[in-house]
Amino acid sequence: MSAYRLNQKWLSQLPFRQITECRPVSGGDINAAYQIKADQRTYFLKVQPNHPASYFDHEKRGLEEIGALVKTPTPLAQGQIQNDAYLALEWIESGSGSQADLGRAVAKMHAQHAKRFGFYENHQTKALIKNNAWNDSWRDFYIKQRLDPEVAVAKEKGRWNDWREAHYQKMRQAFCDYYDQHEVVPSLLHGDLWVGNYMFDDAGQPVLIDPDAVYGDREFDLAMTTIFGGFEFAFYQAYEQAYPLADGVNNRLPWYQFYYLCMHLILFGETYGPAVDGILERY
Repeated sequence: MSAYRLNQKWLSQLPFRQITECRPVSGGDINAAYQIKADQRTYFLKVQPNHPASYFDHEKRGLEEIGALVKTPTPLAQGQIQNDAYLALEWIESGSGSQADLGRAVAKMHAQHAKRFGFYENHQTKALIKNNAWNDSWRDFYIKQRLDPEVAVAKEKGRWNDWREAHYQKMRQAFCDYYDQHEVVPSLLHGDLWVGNYMFDDAGQPVLIDPDAVYGDREFDLAMTTIFGGFEFAFYQAYEQAYPLADGVNNRLPWYQFYYLCMHLILFGETYGPAVDGILERY
């Protein structure tokens, strides 16, 4: 969505008295993003064209759920203007901070537990709608509400072949066999925990942004931190001290790394094929 669409008539319908500035800023590849200055405050505004206000329900709930434990941008207003969904958040000035503090913050988030796996709303992505319906079984949730639907889309997009299918079925079985024998506590997850989704505020406090929140296996979140870099040894050391992981975690991370890499294969093509195949060939 280009900036010109936020004309004066559009902006006048925001729940602010006087807007003095609106400029586009970077905000990911899914939503248009703007810095808004109004009523002597600065806001971060996300806009998704041709969607109802409910489009941002999942993100708003995730920010609130995580924000009760770790700093997130506070949601301040949500609605729909001229068929465009919007979400206004507090503007957070960026600074620098400690990877150890970030590790402790993520551990604190993961220590928030639920009785079941899932979340309050489904989540629409570019590729598919993620089914977050509550489930008593992590094995069942991850297979039926994450992996199988994702692979189905990969097939529809022509990103799949017989070799991948054969090895995927072996990985799927290994996952099922393991979690038939091992319990998982549902932890509050960020859901997209890569280097682009954390920052530090101007006081050095860790801030988590753009969540795709779900209650699940915390190793699912940690797997994402290992794919694109940006998390240092101090992060993992502090996390482990705050909330120790079970032995053998490095053997379990690949079936979670697969999920994120396969999503990138769907969205961006065979650039991610070798990474996906590198995981599948383990099985």
